[in-house]
Amino acid sequence: MSFVPEDLFYTKTHEWVKIEGDIALSGITDFAQKELSDIVYVDVTEIGRELKQGERYGTIEAVKTVSDLYLPISGEILEVNELLKSEPGIINQDPYKKGWIIKIKVKDKEEIKNLLKPEEYKRHIGE
Repeated sequence: MSFVPEDLFYTKTHEWVKIEGDIALSGITDFAQKELSDIVYVDVTEIGRELKQGERYGTIEAVKTVSDLYLPISGEILEVNELLKSEPGIINQDPYKKGWIIKIKVKDKEEIKNLLKPEEYKRHIGE
């Protein structure tokens, strides 16, 4: 079973988002990191770029595959987790804390309505 924290929102493409005020942290879910297995590289669109909800903002590379990363909520990418440059595998160990991928300046909080609540995400992944 995958760990699905109750204080986050989720996308159908397996990103999580934690919103505090007008700043959001985002990464991939425990389910996604298990599916990918050994993560070896994360490539993120440049800092300062503004994207819409659902737009591709980068890729995550595992030993077996490369997957696209999608923005869970519209906004500007403020920061990328520097730890991922030297230790991308931290996502496998701690996807919700140390393994966060980007920090976003939220443009429209109303978009939270388009995200999945924890119970909905659990159903989405069949748990």
